[in-house]
Amino acid sequence: MKHRNAIICACLALVTACGGRNTSSNVEAPGDGQPAKEAVLEAGAALLQDKTPLRAFNVYLDGFHFYNGNLQAQMEAHHYVQQLNEDVYQAIIFDGNGNKAKLMGVEYIITEKLFKTLDDSEKLLWHSHHHEVSSGTLIAPGIPDIAEHELMEKLISTYGKTIHTWHTDQQRPIPVGAPMIMMGFTREGQLDKALLASRDKRFEINTEEIKKRRKDIPLPAVDPLANAWEKGKVRQLVVSSRADSAVHKH
Repeated sequence: MKHRNAIICACLALVTACGGRNTSSNVEAPGDGQPAKEAVLEAGAALLQDKTPLRAFNVYLDGFHFYNGNLQAQMEAHHYVQQLNEDVYQAIIFDGNGNKAKLMGVEYIITEKLFKTLDDSEKLLWHSHHHEVSSGTLIAPGIPDIAEHELMEKLISTYGKTIHTWHTDQQRPIPVGAPMIMMGFTREGQLDKALLASRDKRFEINTEEIKKRRKDIPLPAVDPLANAWEKGKVRQLVVSSRADSAVHKH
C-alpha cells in the first residue's frame, strides 16, 4: 500500500505543470491597472516569502457543481486539493485554471469513515462523489491514467461539503451576495450536455471513454442523509443579523 501511494503521490506532483491554463475566468474584475510599485512588491514577495500552505495544494481536479436546491444552476469547478491525511482533504475552487481565475469557494472532503461520525443535521450539507467518479465527469487533468484511476478509487466513497463565495457563473464581477452551499450530480441526465462538451473539448478528452475505464471501480453504498436535496431537504445559507452559529458550537 505504501509503495502504491508513493506512485500516486509522485504522479500527482506533476499536476501543477499539466492540464492547466485552458479555461479562462467567467468575469473580469473591475478596478484600475496595477501600479508599477505594487508589481515590484509582488515580484519581490514571490521570491522571498514562503508559500508553504499554498504549495501543498498540489492535486488538480476538474468537475461540476450546482446550487443546492437549483439543479439548473450549474457550473464547472476547478479544484486545487491538499490531502491532510488518509481521511481529510481540503480544496480551493476557482472558475478557471489561468492566472486570472477567480476564487469561487472551498470544498472539504472526508472519507466514509469520518462521514459516519457526523450528526444527522450536518450530513444534510454534504454530497457524495460516487456518480462524479463513476460517470467520468470528475477528472484529474494531466496525470497518467493509472494514477488518475487509483486516485478515483479513493475518492469514489468520499463526501464533500462545498461553499461558493463568488458567483462568477452569474456574471458577478465582484463577490456579492450570500455564500451558497453547492452539490454534486448523482445520476445520468442531470449535468448539462453542453457544459460537459465544452469541458471535454478544452481538455481534449472523452468523458464516455473515461467512464468505461472506471467500470471496474466498485460503487459504494451512499449514506441516505447525503445528497439531501434529492429528498426535498434543501439547506442553504442566508445573510442574517443573528450571531455566528459557530459561537454556539451547533
